[in-house]
Amino acid sequence: MLMTPGLAFFYGGMVRAKSVLNMLMMSFISLAVVSVLWVLYGYSLAFGNDVGGGLLGGGDFLGGANLLGETALVGTLPATVFVVFQMMFAIITAALISGAIADRAKFWGWTVFVAVWATIVYFPVAHWVFNFDGSTGADFVGGWIANKLGALDFAGGTAVHINAGAAGLALCLVLGKRKGWPRESMRPHNLPFVLLGAGLLWFGWYGFNAGSAVSAGELAGVAFLTTTVATAAAILGWLIVEQVRDGKPTTLGAASGAIAGLVAITPAAGFVNPLGALAIGVIAGAVCALAVSLKYKLGFDDSLDVVGVHLVGGLIGTLLIGFLATDSVNSAGANGLFYGGGIGLLGKQALAAVVVMAYSFVLTYIIGWVINKTIGLRASEEAEVTGIDESEHAESAYEFSSLRSGGGSSIAKSADVLASKVAANSGKEG
Repeated sequence: MLMTPGLAFFYGGMVRAKSVLNMLMMSFISLAVVSVLWVLYGYSLAFGNDVGGGLLGGGDFLGGANLLGETALVGTLPATVFVVFQMMFAIITAALISGAIADRAKFWGWTVFVAVWATIVYFPVAHWVFNFDGSTGADFVGGWIANKLGALDFAGGTAVHINAGAAGLALCLVLGKRKGWPRESMRPHNLPFVLLGAGLLWFGWYGFNAGSAVSAGELAGVAFLTTTVATAAAILGWLIVEQVRDGKPTTLGAASGAIAGLVAITPAAGFVNPLGALAIGVIAGAVCALAVSLKYKLGFDDSLDVVGVHLVGGLIGTLLIGFLATDSVNSAGANGLFYGGGIGLLGKQALAAVVVMAYSFVLTYIIGWVINKTIGLRASEEAEVTGIDESEHAESAYEFSSLRSGGGSSIAKSADVLASKVAANSGKEG
């Protein structure tokens, strides 16, 4: 749960000061909306007994039915604990998309989007990827990716990151570019917020990845370790690219590199050894650092690099399982190409990634387009220029009213006085 407020700070620090509250609220409302839907029907659609073809769960758990006193995962975990654990995946997956449309989305339009997207996109995909046969009922049948295809996804590379990344790309295409992008500078307004958010995400990710072992045993320890080393390696990979390309390593780059590593190791955390995790991390950090510039070359305004980090990072981690997985780490896994396995596993990983990416992109584009044409999702140009915080929430993150006087801001007046003194002193030195 801590990951979603962490994401809010990570994203909030990267936008301009006039948009930070709206950015925080886009994550925060995901906690409210998805939690309610998850109990009403989301968990049932994701983890109920399959209704056919491994595509969707049935109504076994509607409204929280059949949970009290029951166990999930063949008796190893209370059903209620598993419900809440998986709820957090659903919440943050929806929230991740918001970074792609920062600075230009109406709050209530976004709220409706979260509800519809979670229902039509996330819940079915979670069923495909996370619902194993017999995991939430002795005779229950699960999703097609987990059981029929047999692709490996330990904690959500496909269901969370590829899913959210593809959705972010679709939604930023629906809404179009921010006014002034890419001509105007839209630099992060608070880099300490960004690093704070990245730190909270990193900490929360241990629940995300190590928790996906669903027991406090050796497999959880492996996921704990691989998550740590992959993230560390990704920071180094990103910063080296920045140093070579730009001449300086940046704070924003370090935070973004950490997230890229966390994203990439997510599907592989319980299937690779520490050396494999190091390879995944450094590759993800370097490639994602290069990938974030694609939006300038291709002309799509992915405000906070959801595509470059989550889609690309998710693809890297998912595909590298086909090379680096080893069943010596997890007997329920498989061997990749580098450990004596054939190309079959890589093919399964690629198919799972492509199907989820295509499904999410197409459905998200349709959902976003319909909402934008009906109740509206894109904010007006005036609201965007004056600030989404004021237009959508009637608030500002930073209150300077005590510094205002008379016909204008004392900040502006002080700046004019300072400029005059600098000019005068420059004249004297001349």
